[in-house]
Amino acid sequence: MLGAPSFHGFFADPRAMYEKPLLIAAASALLWACSTEAVAPRPGPGDTEGGSSPPDAKIADGDAPSEGGGSGGTGVDGTSIPRVDGGNRFPFPQNSREARCTYAAGADAEHVRQTYLAWKNELVTASGAGGHLRVRRPNSPGGETNSTVSEGIAYGMMLAVVMDDPDLFDALWKYSQLWLDANGLMHWYINAAGTATLGTGAATDSDEDMAWALVMASRKWGGSGTLTSTYLETARAQIDRIWQFEVDHTRGDLLLAGDSWGSNIIFNPSYFAPNEYRVFGQVTGKVDEWNRVIDTGYAVIAKSLNATSGNATNGLVPAWCDVDGVPKPPSAGGATNYQYDSARMPFRIGQDYCFYGEPRAASYLAAISGFFATIGAANIVDGYDLDGRPHPDPATPAGSPQSAVFLGGAAVGAMHDAKYRVLLDDAYMRVATGQLLARSRYYNLSWTALSLAMLTGNLYDYPQ
Repeated sequence: MLGAPSFHGFFADPRAMYEKPLLIAAASALLWACSTEAVAPRPGPGDTEGGSSPPDAKIADGDAPSEGGGSGGTGVDGTSIPRVDGGNRFPFPQNSREARCTYAAGADAEHVRQTYLAWKNELVTASGAGGHLRVRRPNSPGGETNSTVSEGIAYGMMLAVVMDDPDLFDALWKYSQLWLDANGLMHWYINAAGTATLGTGAATDSDEDMAWALVMASRKWGGSGTLTSTYLETARAQIDRIWQFEVDHTRGDLLLAGDSWGSNIIFNPSYFAPNEYRVFGQVTGKVDEWNRVIDTGYAVIAKSLNATSGNATNGLVPAWCDVDGVPKPPSAGGATNYQYDSARMPFRIGQDYCFYGEPRAASYLAAISGFFATIGAANIVDGYDLDGRPHPDPATPAGSPQSAVFLGGAAVGAMHDAKYRVLLDDAYMRVATGQLLARSRYYNLSWTALSLAMLTGNLYDYPQ
């Protein structure tokens, strides 16, 4: 079990006037889409936006057609267009409420719709997508301008299934299939022109999020859409590849960082998505096997929170660590502090608690929520040393706004206990402005929409 958090009270400032209309956010996103920004390459195999950032892709001037062959999607005004082939069992908005979790006082599905439109209008493009669609990254530090990473395709598929956008969903999956490695998993980094792989090998977080989205598409729409196999068959095949190539069966079924790390055994806590593995067990019949992945992952996380690292009670997991929880850079110069990867951890674990009531999740969330509640939502920065000292990301320009992934993650973590309502409510309203875009518009626009979908009860594991 994790140690009890040291809690000294809340200092959050609700600042109701801080909220800005989401229509303004969407309009600013459209304006931004007309400009290009330079970015630099992202180091480290299988690394994600956090440790070293991916490049940004750009929408081709007004060019975001839906792929032919399917009926359904989301209109330009955000209205749902139902798919006719398989129906729609869980149309947006669902506004589902898990009894064990708390929801923000200002939770509103309209915030989700507006931030989704801002995300889609700015980041989804047909340019360089091989006849399909992809997600671009306009200003992420560390990569080629307008390139795509597999992580972005996965985020897009998750959002598309939530937002009743089957044509986008299918087109993103088809794009991923243009860039498969020898194991049948998407290479993590593709150039903007769609002519070259810039980073080889798969990233586990992307692969598992795609698989989860495929299962949800099956439960929501049924059938196959415009794919050649059903969503469920496609999901099972993807899950089997993850099981075969991205789980270490010699180390208690440890989740690996990707399929091409060889003898470099390393664990990224923010890749750990236990609610998804419960779904994988359901659809493949490998419940015991995926439960071992869950047990091993929670054990590594518990080991990573210790007196030596100074994080025994604050929940600040390292970006990367070994099987004993010792911080370990993924490559020379790689980050191990609580950064843009790690900030997803409360979100991942918050899902496992809200959906399944996992006690290990509750223990972790008590620690991280106590830490952020003491700081207050207004003061959360985009990086911390493991002992809790602020360590803002060096690639974030001075004077930048806050980061949606840090505040959104903190808000989702706070859902587990009503005593963190001040943190939850304030963080929610800040994310709902659509303006917390420090460092990377791609990454923070994605996490704005994902966080709000979760915080409003619209991102959840659809029942079978």
